Amino acid sequence: MSFVKFREVVKKYDTALTVNHLTMDIEEGEIFCLLGPNGAGKSTTIRMLSGLLEPSGGYITVEGYSVRKNPLEVKRRIGLVPQELAIYETLSARENVAFFAKLYGLRGNLLKERVDEALRFVGLLEHAKQMPAAFSGGMKRRLNIACAIMHRPKLIIMDEPTVGIDPQSRNHILESVKELNRLGSTVLYTSHYMEEIEAVCSRVGILDNGKLIACGTKEQLKRQSERGEELIFELDRQPSGALVEIEEHPSVQRVAAEPGNSDAIAVTVKESTTVLQDLLFILQKHGVALRRLTRREPNLESLFLQLTGRTLRDE
Repeated sequence: MSFVKFREVVKKYDTALTVNHLTMDIEEGEIFCLLGPNGAGKSTTIRMLSGLLEPSGGYITVEGYSVRKNPLEVKRRIGLVPQELAIYETLSARENVAFFAKLYGLRGNLLKERVDEALRFVGLLEHAKQMPAAFSGGMKRRLNIACAIMHRPKLIIMDEPTVGIDPQSRNHILESVKELNRLGSTVLYTSHYMEEIEAVCSRVGILDNGKLIACGTKEQLKRQSERGEELIFELDRQPSGALVEIEEHPSVQRVAAEPGNSDAIAVTVKESTTVLQDLLFILQKHGVALRRLTRREPNLESLFLQLTGRTLRDE
C-alpha cells in the first residue's frame, strides 16, 4: 500500500480548477518532488494534504488514514515546512520550537531533548536563545524546518523551503532533506528550481495548470524527452556564415546561442554520433575553428519545455 495516495483530487475556486483530478502515489522512504512553475498547483496540493484546505473532490490518505475523516491521525504523522515562514519573531529560537512541540503533546525532559535535537540538526543550537528577528533569511528557513521535525514525523512536507535565501543556506537545507530521508522520513518536496530537483529527488511529478502531466524517476522522465542531446561548440569567433547551413541539417533540431559566451552555440541533435562529423565539416568550410566541444544530455528542463511549451520559471 502506498504511503500517500491522491485519487482524483480536485480543488475548484468558482469555475477555475487549481488542482485538476490529481491521482498519484508517494511511496514510503522516498523523496518525491513536485515540479512546476508558480501557479501550477503545488502549494494547493500541499495544503490539501496537510489538512489546511478542503478538496472539492476526490480523496487523500496518509498511511491509510483519510485526511478528511481522520485529520488528527494524519497530522501526527506529518511535519509541514510551509512556503511562508511560520515562526514567531517575539519568541526565541528555542521557544519557537518548544511551542510547536507542545502542540504535539511533548512535555518535560522529552520536550527539551527533542527541541535541542531539532535545533542541532538545522545548525541553530548555539543560537537557541536568540530572537528570529535578528536572523538572516536562511536561518529563519532553518528554524522553520526545526519547528516541523521536532516530533520526528514520518512524512515531511516541504513547500519551496529555499525561496529567497543565500546559496550556503540553500545547500544546508538540501543536505538536511537528504539526511532526514536517510534517518527514515518520507519527504514531499516542491520547487521550481531544477537544480534542487536534480540534487535531492528520487521520483518526480510534473504539475502544470493543476494537472499531473508526467511522473517517474529522473531517469525515466529524461528518457521520455523527444529532444536529443545538445552539442556545445565553443568557437574562435561567431559562426554567422555557418549557422544557416547547420540549422538546415536534417538531424539538427535546434540551434541557439549559449548564454554567457557570444562565441558558442548549442546545437540540439537527434543523435550526435551520426551528425557530429557533418557539423565539424560545415564549421571548417566556413573557416571557423573549434576550441572546445562538450555534450549535454536531455534533462528535466527540456522535458518540461516539451510538455508545456514554456520554461520552468515562466510565470
